[in-house]
Amino acid sequence: MANIITIARIICSIGLLIVPVFSPAFYVLYLTAGFSDMVDGTVARKTGTVSDFGSKLDTVADFALVTVCLMKIIPVVDIPAWLIIWIVVIALLKVINIVAGYVVQKELIAAHTMMNKLTGIVLFLLPLTLSIIDLKFSGIFVCALATIAAIQELNLIRI
Repeated sequence: MANIITIARIICSIGLLIVPVFSPAFYVLYLTAGFSDMVDGTVARKTGTVSDFGSKLDTVADFALVTVCLMKIIPVVDIPAWLIIWIVVIALLKVINIVAGYVVQKELIAAHTMMNKLTGIVLFLLPLTLSIIDLKFSGIFVCALATIAAIQELNLIRI
């Protein structure tokens, strides 16, 4: 059941590709994807179906949602160049973490740390706040958390 909920997040991400950004359909799919991210792990733990596959699937679903949202939102929001550079650096850190995890553990590692979860929550809320909080301020907050989370993740993979 948990994996089905996670797959629903991937399907919602695909749906986001075809609806207009910030439309009612966008928000319905976006909030559904966010809800699925909040409940899939809980369902897996409550039903005793936690698995390595489910953890990796969750990471893929998270990556799909973030990637699609960036693809949809970046073209319609005025993002300062320095913020785009920071986002690219964070993405590179995440790729380094994936490669380092594979080199060290000989498998794909998904570190579900509290900082990663906090970053995910704040990142999820960001599109919902764009009309009331200037992106220059909210972007600094989100990117700072994401940078700390990526560095923490690399440190955990290393040890």
